[in-house]
Amino acid sequence: MSKKSKSVGVLSQFKWEPQPRAAALVASIVSDFLNRCSEAKQLSYRMLTETGTRFIDWIDHIQIPVDVPASKGMRNRLLEVGYTPESLPAPSGSECLVNELGVFPRIVLVDGKTTRVGLKVEYVADFLAAHQVSEARVEGEPLGQLRIARVASGKNCELLVVGRHGYLGYLPPVFDPTVAIKAMEHRENLRRRRRDFDDDADGFREAHRVVDSAIADIGRDWTCDLFFAAEREYWMRRNHAARVQHRRQEKLGLGWANHDHHTYRSSREHFPKLIALWEKLGLKCRERFYAGRDDEWGAQVMEQPVCGIITFNDVDMSPEELLGDFSHDGFKRKPKELGTVGLWVGLHGEAVLQAGMHHLEAMFDWHALVTQLEKKAHVRTMDPFTTFPYLRQAFTEGERWPVSEKRIKKLLDARLITADQAESFRQVGAIGSHLENLERNDGFKGFNQEGVSDIIGRTDPRKQMAEGRRIVHAKA
Repeated sequence: MSKKSKSVGVLSQFKWEPQPRAAALVASIVSDFLNRCSEAKQLSYRMLTETGTRFIDWIDHIQIPVDVPASKGMRNRLLEVGYTPESLPAPSGSECLVNELGVFPRIVLVDGKTTRVGLKVEYVADFLAAHQVSEARVEGEPLGQLRIARVASGKNCELLVVGRHGYLGYLPPVFDPTVAIKAMEHRENLRRRRRDFDDDADGFREAHRVVDSAIADIGRDWTCDLFFAAEREYWMRRNHAARVQHRRQEKLGLGWANHDHHTYRSSREHFPKLIALWEKLGLKCRERFYAGRDDEWGAQVMEQPVCGIITFNDVDMSPEELLGDFSHDGFKRKPKELGTVGLWVGLHGEAVLQAGMHHLEAMFDWHALVTQLEKKAHVRTMDPFTTFPYLRQAFTEGERWPVSEKRIKKLLDARLITADQAESFRQVGAIGSHLENLERNDGFKGFNQEGVSDIIGRTDPRKQMAEGRRIVHAKA
């Protein structure tokens, strides 16, 4: 097979489709559970009204008993809608099923008569403290990779909360206190990672050094979990909407366990270094995106199967370059001007270094979040750029960051911005980051390429010059 044919095959390899039959089956299981567990139903209501999120989007897994009439034929029903057997550490006699055709919770078929729904949270102790569940027995050690606690029960049903850190099984792994302490040391190192260097190549070398050290002590998957937790923390410090929403979710002890994907912007020069870092952390390349000849930017989507981390990696590129292995071979030509992504990097720095993420996209009830953020926190949402029945997306209004004179001068000297643009960036800065409001239905796992292209265009700093001038006049 030729290299070009292989590249074209990659472009068509990932064709995500809505999975309405699987979604309907899971929804019916969850609805029955909520009707039998009043405390879970109350929590579901609070999730929607206090955080703008949906109970079903927080589900880590569902344990379905095989010894009750209602579950008769359940295995075959699951297989018919796309679930397949999976081998994971689980209670004796149980069977794990996963649906990789979309975004669905794992299903565990178990002996007995009790249905259990496990909600994913960042930290089990935070959830227990937020809800004052003082008597719950927690499986797994405080610094371990898996913790599970029963927090409510009803008629033949139990609500669990599940905290995972680079581990997919259903039974806590053997706990090694020495490794756990090492994990905390590396958590600190990742949070304190130096990001700003005169030469970005040195910044990438430092990122690889810190990651290599952690992987050597605690393994790839745990390192990946800790790395992106540190990334979210850094991004939150630079985004007001993120801090507002995180406080709302932390009120219920949930954290950012509803994250969908982390979006990074990269220069053409350093794009392969970014991809190499993600691959070191266990992420694998998924679909590619291209905005079109007029916009000239593309993206590589990547996914870490154990941690559930997805990255969306944006870079300026031409349509011809999309057919090559740009994620590993990089780009040879030097463009005469910067696209939307390249200009953002020029103004703020590499997303994995100085700037931090462009945005985190998390799963919400789209309309509820828009209304709540505006009415309760005065955080406005931009017009949606995707409005499909199975996918809705929108950014909160962007966080405007100051731009250093050093970066402005570098762009001016290279004739990549005009004098008028430079003065606007000096006066009012440029949009740096957003929180993205995403609602997925029917288990749809993909993205809207045209919609992504639209919002990239709308967030180009050069198209925001009029808004910048309005701010200058308002200050005057």
